Amino acid sequence: MESTEAIKKYDLEERTYKFAFNVRLFLKNIARTRSNIEDSKQLIRSSASVAANYIEANDAFSKKEFIYRIKLCKKEAKESILFLRLLDTNNMASLDDYKKYLTNEATELMRIFGAILSKSQ
Repeated sequence: MESTEAIKKYDLEERTYKFAFNVRLFLKNIARTRSNIEDSKQLIRSSASVAANYIEANDAFSKKEFIYRIKLCKKEAKESILFLRLLDTNNMASLDDYKKYLTNEATELMRIFGAILSKSQ
């Protein structure tokens, strides 16, 4: 049986994965305009980077590397918020709600990584 600490460690790993996955589900439903396509590409990269860098932080070889990876997680979550804001949903209520949910999740992740940084330095 896994310890509570091990489970908590991977909860955030799963949460960052779900964020990246949910971004992809959301993007399947938005209009394919030139600006949405470009912003979507950036959003896919930044959301995946949050998850990938958190995995890397968990396997960091040093505290310095851990802090660097967590800083990247925070930066990429902030970037994800920007690209979510730029996407045009044509005022479709369901897409606006999903966009708001993803923006809130990215904001929470950014705050979590900020707290991790504060406690790590």
